[in-house]
Amino acid sequence: MFESIAIYSGLIATVWIFMGVYVVSRFYDGYNHSKQFCSELGATGSPTEKLSPIINNYPLGFLFCFFGWYLAQLSNVSILVNVAGGLVIVHGIGTWIAGYFPMDADPFTKNPTFNCKVHSWAGFIMLLSLVVAPVLVAISPTTIMIPLYFRIFSVVSVIAAIYYLFAMAKALKSQSNPGIHQRMSYGIQLMWLSCFSLVLV
Repeated sequence: MFESIAIYSGLIATVWIFMGVYVVSRFYDGYNHSKQFCSELGATGSPTEKLSPIINNYPLGFLFCFFGWYLAQLSNVSILVNVAGGLVIVHGIGTWIAGYFPMDADPFTKNPTFNCKVHSWAGFIMLLSLVVAPVLVAISPTTIMIPLYFRIFSVVSVIAAIYYLFAMAKALKSQSNPGIHQRMSYGIQLMWLSCFSLVLV
């Protein structure tokens, strides 16, 4: 029963974050999903500073760690799959840290606070963990549990996520609409996590 719930936690996390970001944004007047980062919902001084991590970061961190634990304890699979599970756990821990240490209200500030620096590093580690994990799964020799089509999907998802990451960086530099690119990049990573959850069922 415990493992049956754990195997679906990757899928649940994806559904949760889409709903959570939407719900919290309703309490933030004027919030723009295209122009603003998801983290701005929990930024210092925002109207949803306390609400956002409670609804999003803390439960999501648990779901990521739960799914990561499931992958890490699997037997009769390649060690690469277990390592990928460890990276998902790292992603979950990073989610907690990013929620506890809010970013600055101004995402374009030249002098970020300590909290914002910790938040940014946590975000970077979160990003990296879900870039490396699909690659490990794609090259793992565990052919029975991980079919060829999912390996191909894993590689494509990494390429797409990185593409939108660069698009986000470009939009951030021009101070245009980095929010939409962030959502595309992270959404693709979460879609991979959801599909992996379903593949393992």
